[in-house]
Amino acid sequence: MHHQYTTAVNSGKLHIVATPIGNLEDITLRAITVLRNVDIIACEDTRHSGKLLKHYGARAKLVSYHDHNKRNAAPELVRLMSEGANVALITDAGTPGISDPAYLLVNLSRESCIEVVAIPGPCAAIAALSISGLPTDRFVFEGFLPIKAGKRRARLDSLKNETRTLVFYESPHRLLKSLAALSEALGERRCVIAREITKIHEETVDGTLGQVAERFTNDRPRGEFVVLVEGRRERTEGPGTDPD
Repeated sequence: MHHQYTTAVNSGKLHIVATPIGNLEDITLRAITVLRNVDIIACEDTRHSGKLLKHYGARAKLVSYHDHNKRNAAPELVRLMSEGANVALITDAGTPGISDPAYLLVNLSRESCIEVVAIPGPCAAIAALSISGLPTDRFVFEGFLPIKAGKRRARLDSLKNETRTLVFYESPHRLLKSLAALSEALGERRCVIAREITKIHEETVDGTLGQVAERFTNDRPRGEFVVLVEGRRERTEGPGTDPD
């Protein structure tokens, strides 16, 4: 098989390691082995991740890699890997690269001929989708909606005719605004919300966009949310039409 890049000789590898969203038991045996054996672990918040790493006996050097320092931190990590260091990248929760700054480091590593290895595991979007009861054969992940109302409206207008299940992340203080914007742009579609998935106060709320919004108007939103909305229903084919 032809590869578009060649791995640099004697360089270390970049391991993209998925870590628990909440429940500490949601980590693979392979992830634990990698975290215990790499030279450097890059993480968004060293204090937050320090607890997890201590729990699993990972004693590698911790370095910060987050949105505010990624432009400087990524080239430095690539330099260390090119000199032979093995690096694991973790995020505060879940799979790195999904709504966080991993992309820059992964891309720079690949451009520098450093092998990038996936250590799969938890991802809130996929976990929520798997229990939602909404169609899973085709879906689109939209991450966080834009904060500004105009940009948010434009984004949702572009999704009006999307027939795939829509998957969003949302924070508690923006949840109601986003639900209102979704309802206005898309109409009263079915919505499933997974709150605090894998954590102590985990719950799933199912209904129309309006019903779900009403529930969280009466019960102040707390925690991390995955919002799933059904896609636009395709018209049923009329008689005499070719189903293909």
